[in-house]
Amino acid sequence: MNALAARVLGALPQTQCTRCGYPDCAGYAEAVASGDAGIHQCPPGGAEGVARLSQLTGRPVQPIDPQFGIEGPRALAVIDEAWCIGCTLCLDACPTDAILGIHKRMHTVIETYCTGCELCIPVCPVDCISLEVATPGKSGWQAWSQAQADQARERYAAHGRRREKHGPQVAEPPAAPPEDRKRAIVEAALARARAAAASRTDGKKT
Repeated sequence: MNALAARVLGALPQTQCTRCGYPDCAGYAEAVASGDAGIHQCPPGGAEGVARLSQLTGRPVQPIDPQFGIEGPRALAVIDEAWCIGCTLCLDACPTDAILGIHKRMHTVIETYCTGCELCIPVCPVDCISLEVATPGKSGWQAWSQAQADQARERYAAHGRRREKHGPQVAEPPAAPPEDRKRAIVEAALARARAAAASRTDGKKT
């Protein structure tokens, strides 16, 4: 990575969300430095992020290109544990290892490590992961800090080293037949219903 790409990388929020069209922040930084990407392709960085890249590259400030998304509040992934079937697919999808769980056991999100990248959403077979607004009224760098960016960058690097050494946390399974997915959804729904019934029963006892 050349000097300009390194400076551009340091100015990015390190969410590793791939919304810019590149596999990670480093890939985008190198593309910006080489002139292959615009400075307005990072929605998490927002308008302030574009201004930072403008100062580094000398290119004019532009609004975020809507084809890459829009600037908005930082999101936080939340797992509905009553629906989670413990498939572990989200573990490897998370670029900062912010999801904790093991096979066939419910998972949970470590809030301080979540960058709101949304990469866990499409891999969940039972749609039990949703996004909540973590910074209402604040977006871009107003919703993120340099300390958080540095932490995310370090965790992403550690995630990459682990993958190189051990491979994915779980072997990629073959696509589940439709009936298997339906069964998993039904089982999760039943588990959720049992949990709700138990909660109502406990409430009547107190």
